[in-house]
Amino acid sequence: MLSVHAPVPGTAVGLSEVSDPVFGQGMVGPGAAIEPAREPHEAIAPISGTVVKLHAHAFVIADEQGRGVLVHLGIDTVRLDGKGFEKLAEEGEQVAAGAPLIRWNPADVQEEGYSPIVPVVALDADGDVISRAVTGEVAKGEQLFQWA
Repeated sequence: MLSVHAPVPGTAVGLSEVSDPVFGQGMVGPGAAIEPAREPHEAIAPISGTVVKLHAHAFVIADEQGRGVLVHLGIDTVRLDGKGFEKLAEEGEQVAAGAPLIRWNPADVQEEGYSPIVPVVALDADGDVISRAVTGEVAKGEQLFQWA
């Protein structure tokens, strides 16, 4: 069982709450989303593993078994071309759960006209492998869901 932790503080909701259909309909995989606190903070690694992808607005961490967790900071934030995001790690780096990866401010994303909601997705997983997903207030680093 892989424990996936909240990469940002805020309010945990189901992926169906995400307006983007790719995430909202689970096309990328099952998981949860977080409506982030509107304050500057560092998004952290939700699991221990290798940073396999690191963009200004999103990252994927893969564990030793190859299970990848995608964290996407906001919807359509790729259009910001890195504005308002600061990378704190490198692709290929080994990180522990809780390691800071990107510094950002969800309030700035919202001011730019984008939703700052943060999908946290178990890539290439079946929906039934996700359990114990939390809803409501969640602290950064707190368990968000488990991946069987």
